[in-house]
Amino acid sequence: MENILYFQCNSGISGDMTLGALLDLGLDKDEFLSELSKLNIDDEFEIVITSRTESGIQGTDVNVILKHNHSHDGHHHHRHLSDIYKIIDDSDISENAKSISKDIFMNVAIAEAKVHGTTVDKVHFHEVGATDSIVDIVGCAILIDMLKPDKIYSSIIPLGSGFVKCDHGIMPVPAPATLEILKGMNVKLNTIKGEITTPTGAAILKTLVDEFVDELEFEVDSVGYGMGKKKLEIPNMLRVIKGVKKKKM
Repeated sequence: MENILYFQCNSGISGDMTLGALLDLGLDKDEFLSELSKLNIDDEFEIVITSRTESGIQGTDVNVILKHNHSHDGHHHHRHLSDIYKIIDDSDISENAKSISKDIFMNVAIAEAKVHGTTVDKVHFHEVGATDSIVDIVGCAILIDMLKPDKIYSSIIPLGSGFVKCDHGIMPVPAPATLEILKGMNVKLNTIKGEITTPTGAAILKTLVDEFVDELEFEVDSVGYGMGKKKLEIPNMLRVIKGVKKKKM
């Protein structure tokens, strides 16, 4: 028998949706927040965790709010990968959580470097995005380390359609960095309007998932719903299922 997680990404995936879904599996929020505080950047953000209902389904909604005093600080207009690695390495989170966090960030940085024609060490994460990404990515790593699954599965990744505004202007959906991250992985184009799979969400899946399947036989233990922020024609939520799978003889 192996303990598994199954990411059911019917309406895509983002960093905050992942945090919400994993917490919604029943993990201790106080323990999570205590671990997250070990990053020693509490002066930069506040994290608000609430329950919210959409389409009759209750899930966990996670909001990372940048503190105003930090947004007007001229010292950190952007961070490079080395700066983020230093924050992670200097923290007291577990070595496993550190490793997962750095692997996810590396997948984002490699993609951003390719898209923008630069090198990994020169890729910069804008101030707001950097803090938000650190909380989403390291938070995800902490929760995965708390859950300790033997194997992680995901449904085929939907990409959305249309255009999205970002720091670099208007870009087609999926964003170029998202597609770059998803190279070698199974995806499906669909007509849902908007960016439903973000670069952070894509990097989380690329780093964590052992196998992408739309069909899987296992016993359900618990179910978590992570609520998204977008208004789509379908419910914007990520479902993560914790279960037990019999090993093949």
